[in-house]
Amino acid sequence: MSAPTLANILALSLARHTKRAFGLMGNGNAHLIDQLSEAGIVHTEMRHEAGTVAAADAYTRVSGEIAIATTTYGAGFTNCLTALAEAAQARTPLIVAVGDAPSTGPRPWDVDQETLAAGLGVRTYRLATTDIANTVDHAVDYAHRARRPIVLAIPYDLAAAVTGPDEAEATGPLSSTEGIDLDDPAVRTALIAAVLDSPARQTSGIVDRGRRQAPMAPDLQQVRAAAQTLAAARRPLILAGHGAHLSGAGQQLGALADRLGALTATTALARSIFPEPRFDLGVTGGFGQELAMAKIAQADAVVVVGASLNQFTMRFGELFGAGTSVIRIDVDHVPAPRSAHPVTYRLLRGDAAATLTALLTELSGTVPSLWREDVTGLEPNGALRWRDTGLTSHPDGICADGRLDPRAVASELAHRLPSDRHVTTDGGHFIGWANTRWEVSSPERMIMVGTAYQTIGLGFATVAGVATAAPGSTVVLSTGDGGGLMGLADLETAIRTAASCVIVVWNDGAYGAEVHLYGTMGLRQNPMLIPEVDFAGLATALGATGIRVERLEDLTALDDWQAAGAHGTLLLDCKISRSVVAEYQREIQRVNGLDPH
Repeated sequence: MSAPTLANILALSLARHTKRAFGLMGNGNAHLIDQLSEAGIVHTEMRHEAGTVAAADAYTRVSGEIAIATTTYGAGFTNCLTALAEAAQARTPLIVAVGDAPSTGPRPWDVDQETLAAGLGVRTYRLATTDIANTVDHAVDYAHRARRPIVLAIPYDLAAAVTGPDEAEATGPLSSTEGIDLDDPAVRTALIAAVLDSPARQTSGIVDRGRRQAPMAPDLQQVRAAAQTLAAARRPLILAGHGAHLSGAGQQLGALADRLGALTATTALARSIFPEPRFDLGVTGGFGQELAMAKIAQADAVVVVGASLNQFTMRFGELFGAGTSVIRIDVDHVPAPRSAHPVTYRLLRGDAAATLTALLTELSGTVPSLWREDVTGLEPNGALRWRDTGLTSHPDGICADGRLDPRAVASELAHRLPSDRHVTTDGGHFIGWANTRWEVSSPERMIMVGTAYQTIGLGFATVAGVATAAPGSTVVLSTGDGGGLMGLADLETAIRTAASCVIVVWNDGAYGAEVHLYGTMGLRQNPMLIPEVDFAGLATALGATGIRVERLEDLTALDDWQAAGAHGTLLLDCKISRSVVAEYQREIQRVNGLDPH
């Protein structure tokens, strides 16, 4: 047997934490990619370095398991920085294994990759021929604890170098706690109780080396004070964010809503988390209904669970009404967001599930409010009134310019798309269509890669990550013509990797967000426009079925595709009008002093 190399030991060390990698081979990572399959890691070939990180990001969001993205050094690494910034902003733990400058010093084409990553808030762990497994363990542990991507830097001259004799022994199984299932309710309850009883309950201990953490317990005195506020509330509301989903707090959220008699709402990445949809007002912010947002503003007490309350969720400060008592549950020390009205904030630091469990105990015997009973439209079968934004002023779906009304297309697709689906969206003006009309059955089935960093062009690459994480489901991608052209290389990857995929291209011949902001300001629109692109033809050339959608009747091609088994990739090139402005974009216009009408 040949002596183990750095690449060999690195692959074996990574295999203790994940079985999935997405990469593009180059000089700096060729030896690692060669060793991945030997270590039992499935590798998916991407066509652009940015796509390696975007695919790994999407895989992690859907599966909950960490993934590897791998590129070469220099240009390969700088090509993936935008996607890495998105993962950092979205708090997605990832392993980014990249080539780097030789240990002897940089060459003319090398760049300071560690400083570049640090500028994005991402740590770098530089590998050597010793202590490889321990370095990987520490890096992955940090990625989970901080909910951040990490970079493993492979010096070019050491990738194929022979390691010390003890390195192979360090790549054995992880600690004996590897089999603990933190999703088992009994196990989780026991862990929460143990942490709550611990003298060091403000810290969180590692339960499973390199994977999951024990719940961070809340301060019980603060929990009691929050419970008193909630018990006295007449119009309570619970707003859940992505952090609540990561904590697995869906059942506790439902129990608290019932105990308080509260209405519920979610951020875009937590939709469908509440077990009882009847009292849910849908997504808050620009993706929400005006009637629902007006009802949220009437709440006198709001429990915000695992949500960052960014400017879009907060409707630029208009979400909560004057005098609202807001109780925020989060593991981070989050600052109070800007509010247009006087609002009282109280922060409960702790794991969402653990804190909600403690709140439920303190609220035992509380008489629910009657707010639910006073809100019309929440009676059985009436909840859709609060979420149906499918109405359009163009009954035939055609705007004055002869192109499709995107609202009509989105509403029509909502009825035709496969029910077993995972929706992934690129960034762009079009996010207002799928996000307001396409329901998903659980939070991890709606993936928005690009919105955290407000970038475009990562959509096609995410298909590979979603398809790998959920192979039995249909992947539905929502993307624009601008972002689609930017990430066109990985259209081939999407077609190659997805067994069942529908790609919806919102083709308005423009960078819509810029048109509806800067064009409205009076800036010249020529740089904001895109010549007509035949995405249906491009997809067909790469092996998919491409359909030009110019009338709503053309969407029957989706029915035919499903009737034939829903195999392969169907791309719907929807020729939409840029005369229609998404509601969330109208909020942005108002904030910038423009008349949205």
